Amino acid sequence: MGKSLFGFLEPHHSLAAILGDVASVRIPRDRQELLDLALGGPGRDTFEVAYDVPGNGTVVEATVVRCRNGVAVNYPDITMRRRDPDCMVIADRQPTDKARFEERYGEPFEPLREKIFEWLRQQPLIALPFMAGSAEVAYPALLVGPTNAAFFAAALADLQGMIPDGKIPDDFAPRAVIYLAPPFRHTHFGGRQVVIHNRAAGLHEIFSLNLYPGPSAKKGIYGVLLSIGEKEGWITAHASTVRLVTPYDNEVVIMHEGASGGGKSEMLEHVHRQPDGRLLLGQNVATGEQRLLALSQGCQLHPVTDDMALCHPALQNGGGKLSVSDAEKAWFLRINHITRYGTDPHLERLCVHPEEPLLFLNLAGVPGSTCLIWEHTEDQPGQPCPNPRVIVSRRLVPGVVNEPVEVDIRSLGLRTPPCTRSQPSYGILGLLHFLPPALGWLWRLVAPRGHDNPSITTGDGLVSEGVGSYWPFATGRRVDHANLLLRQIQQAPNTRYTLIPNQHIGAWKVGFMPQWIAREYLARRGAARFKPGQLVLARCPLLGYTLFAMQIEGVQIPRWLLEVQLQNEIGEECYDAGAQQLQDFFRAELLPYRDEPQLDPLGREIIECCLQGGQVGDYERLLPLGRL
Repeated sequence: MGKSLFGFLEPHHSLAAILGDVASVRIPRDRQELLDLALGGPGRDTFEVAYDVPGNGTVVEATVVRCRNGVAVNYPDITMRRRDPDCMVIADRQPTDKARFEERYGEPFEPLREKIFEWLRQQPLIALPFMAGSAEVAYPALLVGPTNAAFFAAALADLQGMIPDGKIPDDFAPRAVIYLAPPFRHTHFGGRQVVIHNRAAGLHEIFSLNLYPGPSAKKGIYGVLLSIGEKEGWITAHASTVRLVTPYDNEVVIMHEGASGGGKSEMLEHVHRQPDGRLLLGQNVATGEQRLLALSQGCQLHPVTDDMALCHPALQNGGGKLSVSDAEKAWFLRINHITRYGTDPHLERLCVHPEEPLLFLNLAGVPGSTCLIWEHTEDQPGQPCPNPRVIVSRRLVPGVVNEPVEVDIRSLGLRTPPCTRSQPSYGILGLLHFLPPALGWLWRLVAPRGHDNPSITTGDGLVSEGVGSYWPFATGRRVDHANLLLRQIQQAPNTRYTLIPNQHIGAWKVGFMPQWIAREYLARRGAARFKPGQLVLARCPLLGYTLFAMQIEGVQIPRWLLEVQLQNEIGEECYDAGAQQLQDFFRAELLPYRDEPQLDPLGREIIECCLQGGQVGDYERLLPLGRL
C-alpha cells in the first residue's frame, strides 16, 4: 500500500479497518496497469472474474478479453447487461423519497455492511482515488474493490479520472467511496442488481453489489453529485451539450435532456446518411413509403457534455443563460443503433483505430481481434443485447469543448411509439416544438421514459423517469429537485426550451432523425425571433408551439411531420386520443407535487394551471421568457 494512502484513513474508521488490515492494497500507477490487472496480469488475453459464493459454488460474473483496440467485457448473466431502474436503495436516515433498505428487506443494513467489510478485508484490493465532477468543480472520492474486478476500476478511472499512486494530494479526503462486493447479490438479494447508498456523516458510501458499472461507477457517482447539490442549491443535469457551428459560422449551444434512450448521445453524433448521402427522414409504418432529404453540408459539432452537465453556481456568469461544464472525463456511449459497418463512420473510426485501448461492454470481442462496435453480444440466438457500450475518453473526441459554455436552447427528448387510427398513442409530437419556460419545467418534472427504452430492464409504456430525468440516481426528495429546477429556469430567462421526439412521428418511423434535423434548423436560425405566423399553437397545449413551415437549405419539411394530425393515418380524433394519454400522464405525475407543502408557490401555480387544462398563453404569463 502506497504511503500516500494513509493520509485519508484516519478520519474514516471503516476505510481504515479495511485498507489497514489487508496484506495487499494496490493503488494503480496508470491506466495501462489497470488494463493489465483487468486481464489477470500483463501478457494475458482472457480472464474470468469469478467468486466463490456459498450455496452457488464458483460464479463467473464477467469475462474479459484483450482485443487489438481495447478490452471487451461480457456478463454471462443477461440481467447484468443493463441497468435495473429499481436497484438503488437508501440505508441512512436522511430525508429521501427512495426505498429504504430496512423497509424493502425487513432488516437493518448495519450487519450486512459489516459482512461486506469483512469480505473485503479477505481480498487482494484495488484502491482507486479519483475526482468526481468537472475540471472547475470536483470532489475527492475513492473506489475500494477486489483486484480481480480491475476492469470495473478501469471503467471508473476512465469515466471520472484516476489519481495515480504517488500523485495523491496530502490533503486528499474523500467525500464519497464505492465499495465493490459482487458475491452479495447472490447471498442476500437473489441475484438482483443492488446499489446501496449510505449518506454517512462526511462520507457518502456506495455499496455496489454487481459489476455492471452503469448503476454505480457512473450513476452512483452522479447520485453523489446530486446529493451534494441538494445541500448546496444546484443540480447536475441529465444532458448532452453541443456547440454547433453552421456553414455560415453562426454558433449555437444546445443542451439535450431526457431519460436514458432519449437521444442525448445521439445529439453529439453526426447525422446518419444513406449510401447516396441523403437523409432518411422516415418510413411510413403502414405503407412502407420513404421520405428522403438532401443536405449537402451539416454543422460542425463541438461536444461539451454527453450525459452529466454540471450546473454549479461558480460557472454562471450573469448573462441570463444557464452555463454548464462536463461532470465526466469519458463518455459511456450506447451503440445499439450501430448494427452494421458505415452507420456512423466518425464513431466507428474512433473505436476501430483508437489512440489508446478502449473499454467495451456487451460486444462480441475475440482475443487478438478488433472489437467491432456493430457486433453486439447476443442475449439469445438472433437477439442482440440492447445495451452495448463503449467508454470513450473526452480527449479522444474530435472538437471537444473543455471549458464551460452558455446554453442557448434546452431541448428535451422523448421516445415515441407509432400512432395510427387503429392504435392511437402519445406519438403525436411533431418534429420540433417550442415550449414556454413553465412548460419546460413541467416536462422536466414528468420526464417520460417513453417507447422501447434500450438502456434499462423495464418494458414499454408511458412511465416517468422522475424529476429532471435524473431521479433514478438521486438520493433525496423529489420536491427539493423540483424547486431547484424551477429556480434554475428562473435564473436563466434567456435560455429557450424545445421538445423533440425520436423513434416515431405519428405513423412514420424516424429514429433519431428529428433531433438531427432540428439541430441543423435551430443552429441556422440562431437567436432570431420568429415572425407572426411562423409559430402556431400545437393542438395539444402540453406541446406548446410548432412551426407552420420548416425549411433547411432550400428543402421544405412536410407539414404533416410538424402537425401530426394532418397525416392520413391519424386525423384529429386519433390525435386527440393521444393527447388525452399525455394529459392523463401529466395529471398522475403532477398531483403528488401539488400536495407537497415545501413546493415553491410559483411551481404550485404552474402545476395547478396544468391540472385545470391551462393553455399556452397561461404558462407564458406565469413565467415569461427573457428579452435577448
